Amino acid sequence: MDDDLIDEGDTPRSRYTRLPGKGFFYPDSLDEERAERRAAEAIEGSEAVVIADGDADGLACAAMIREAYDAALDVADFEAAIAARLESSDDTEADDGVDAVDDMDDGEDDRDDPTADAHAESPVGLVSAGPYSIDTSLERVLAYADDGIDLFVCDLCPDDYEWIAEPLEALAETTESIRWFDHHQWDPETAESVRDVGVDLVVGESDEECTADVTLRSLDHEFADRWSELAAVTRDHDLWIKEDPRSDDVADYSYWAGPEEYTTVIGAYGADLPETVQAFVAERRVEKEARIDAAVDRAVAHAVGDWTVAVTYGRCSQNEVAETLREGGADAAVIVKPAGSASIRGSETFRHAHEVAGKVNGGGHPQAAGCKPDIYDDMLDYAQHWTTEGQACKRVILAAFEAVAEEVAERTDETDGTDESDDAEAK
Repeated sequence: MDDDLIDEGDTPRSRYTRLPGKGFFYPDSLDEERAERRAAEAIEGSEAVVIADGDADGLACAAMIREAYDAALDVADFEAAIAARLESSDDTEADDGVDAVDDMDDGEDDRDDPTADAHAESPVGLVSAGPYSIDTSLERVLAYADDGIDLFVCDLCPDDYEWIAEPLEALAETTESIRWFDHHQWDPETAESVRDVGVDLVVGESDEECTADVTLRSLDHEFADRWSELAAVTRDHDLWIKEDPRSDDVADYSYWAGPEEYTTVIGAYGADLPETVQAFVAERRVEKEARIDAAVDRAVAHAVGDWTVAVTYGRCSQNEVAETLREGGADAAVIVKPAGSASIRGSETFRHAHEVAGKVNGGGHPQAAGCKPDIYDDMLDYAQHWTTEGQACKRVILAAFEAVAEEVAERTDETDGTDESDDAEAK
């Protein structure tokens, strides 16, 4: 493929925000080879391994675990690398789901980057994962870890036990311990199965704690005050409380930095990011705000049952877009991404996001969920997705909203009927 076709360059924002980032066009087979190699380098020889969601919450947990093991990396190298990026006129733009400083290939420039091998340097290895790659991450730990390590899984919830059963049960036989910290809503049977293997599973209340809170109170270590402050700031963003302005900074930084960089920097500074990082975040935020505006302008409101559901499309920061749409009167917001996935955000008047996502190959929280409908069979389907701004994806998600609306109405009718029967019997 001609690089110019996926190089944003002078392409208008109205066009390139309708397309996925460059990482989408990188073949999965090559991406998997690279991910396998880097995971092996991170895991081999480690005394402990952390599998964590690659967002601010999951990586805060990784930083806490490294602190407990006295295994944090030197922050000075990362600060130097950030400063160099700020000075470089060739700095590449961060794309959704792609680390801004972690290029897809191993170029010669890595030899001048003091952080290029950071993923292999801590005695507590970090494997960044998503909810649909837990099994793969567990398999990699099984393949490359020494016997007797401590394994941690943070901020990840499997939809079903069966697809993680084999590697998890094997790891239970070879590890010293497995501890799993989370705050998502677990299926009781899945949680019981995980615990039956011998895993120390601690799940916090999803609407009261983030996983950083759970990790902080679960580790047997005397943490300095900045760690509880970091957990509070992380919670402020992860639960969308939005009372501490620093929470947007740490969330944006976790999105734009590589996992090792973010984990190291917040491990050293907590929620009060250093000036170099603040400058980096401010520079990125200019583009972020423009993408938010473009997505909000594309939004269309739909009436579904008693709810107003605003649906939009584009490469953007979904939480901020959803917040803007809620401020405009939407009970729920759907942000369909060019890569085919979608974010569903609720509000106090809509707490069924996880139910909607569950009907279209996804899951999450009552007010924040994600999904990727199984509707993409080939590149022609994706071509249609891009040129129609995700119309097929929007239709199946709106149909899921309709189904949930019917189920909620039925539950309400059943509750009302029960109340009426009870009243009749009382008389």
